Amino acid sequence: MEMALSTGGHEYESTNGGKYGLELIRKQDFDVVLLDLSMPDFSGLDVLDALVNDGIINKQKIVVCSASPQSEEETKSLIEKGVHSILSKPLDPDVLLNHMEKINSE
Repeated sequence: MEMALSTGGHEYESTNGGKYGLELIRKQDFDVVLLDLSMPDFSGLDVLDALVNDGIINKQKIVVCSASPQSEEETKSLIEKGVHSILSKPLDPDVLLNHMEKINSE
C-alpha cells in the first residue's frame, strides 16, 4: 500500500498500531485515513469507536480496509459510524490510487 501511495505522488504517514494511529488522527487533519480493521491489541473498530466517542469521526475521510468480507449489516454500521468507504484487501494498487483520487476530488 505504501509503495502505491508514494508512486502515485501521495504523502503518507504510517503506523503499525491502532493506538498510535488514533493519536495521529486526533492531532492532525489528513486528506484520507486508511484504517485496517484487523490490528492487534487496538483494532480499527476500537479506533472508530474512540473517534465516535471523541466526536471527531466526521472530521476525517476514513477508508476502512479489511481482508474479511463485510456483511451488509456490518457495512451499514460502519457507514453510519462515519466511515467514508470500505475497500477489500488485498488492495490492488490501481484501485487504491483511483479511490484516493475520487475522494480527493469530492
